[in-house]
Amino acid sequence: MRRQIHFINFSRKFAVNTVFFLVPLYFLKIGLNGWQIGVVMSFFAFAPLLFSFPAGWINDRLSMMRVIQGALFALTLLFLALARIHNFFALATLFLSLGIANNALDVSTNSLYFKDETEKDLNQKFGRFNFWLALGTATGILLAGFLTYYANFQVLLTVYALFVFTVFLSIRNFNQAKFEVVPLREYKLNLFRKKTILFSILIFVLASHWGVEGTVYTPFLKKHFALNNLQLAFYVSFALFFLALSSFSIGLLRFNPQLNKRLFLLAMLLSGLGLIFMVQTNVYLSFLFRCVHEIGDGFLGALVLLFISRQFEKRSIGGSSGALLAIQTMGHMAGALFFSPLGYKVGLQYPFFVAGSLLVANSAFGYFVFRSEKY
Repeated sequence: MRRQIHFINFSRKFAVNTVFFLVPLYFLKIGLNGWQIGVVMSFFAFAPLLFSFPAGWINDRLSMMRVIQGALFALTLLFLALARIHNFFALATLFLSLGIANNALDVSTNSLYFKDETEKDLNQKFGRFNFWLALGTATGILLAGFLTYYANFQVLLTVYALFVFTVFLSIRNFNQAKFEVVPLREYKLNLFRKKTILFSILIFVLASHWGVEGTVYTPFLKKHFALNNLQLAFYVSFALFFLALSSFSIGLLRFNPQLNKRLFLLAMLLSGLGLIFMVQTNVYLSFLFRCVHEIGDGFLGALVLLFISRQFEKRSIGGSSGALLAIQTMGHMAGALFFSPLGYKVGLQYPFFVAGSLLVANSAFGYFVFRSEKY
């Protein structure tokens, strides 16, 4: 089962995150302005607010194989539609649907992986999990650079739609998954406690910087460094390989709760400082600090999942983790709505300063959280 989950996650990130990072360039080309880009990307982030908990709740009760297959098939159709639609309102609806399909995959693969007990060391378990997520993003963007440089965005979307369809055809049953009936009261007890609320604030602020990456990141690189699509893909994807490697390195460390907390705080600090200092006039210095940011994000991605796995029992972790994913999504959505207009109105570099400063402040808040509660 774990191998199938890694394959699905690699493939999902290969396709969806490529669009997430590069689509603002496409939107600018077809005439969308800053606030419209922010609205469309926030619609992508809005979907999990409605569906994360229901999907996780279902996943605690039933097998999710059909949901995963349906989501992959939906992504295929949505990529094909995106290649042909230019209307703002239609794009907003399309990205809401894209967010729903991606969220179904996200919650389902997370829940199934949380429930799996074949890997005893949590660092190794979640380091590998986040490694395949990051590797899919890096590889997808690298290939996208060639496709958009030598062809166009429509070709990219068509190729990736066909790729997702082949993944849909390859999915088999998850025989090892265990499911049982969980009362809604148990989820309420899980979520409305001090420990979970404090952690929710941490991940809300953490997710806000995704709003920068989904709206102004690639336009900033294109404007400030005059990169073509191929050079831009090299910049983004090569930095993301550092994210994958830092995620993998978490698995090389034996599980140690105190060490993991310190790594989390250090990673948050690195992520924030990397964002702030990547706004350089020299492209090589900018890339260096972007790598620092991705190293921090790689540690964070694995450790957030690890901390979630320790907060809830296996029987109810699907719905509970889905609710936390919805909170992360609110941070992402708030970031997109705030940072996109800020960047296109004041200057594309300013969202990086603000988002990076928030992450640095969040590392200080995290120190308080970890001192007051056990994770």
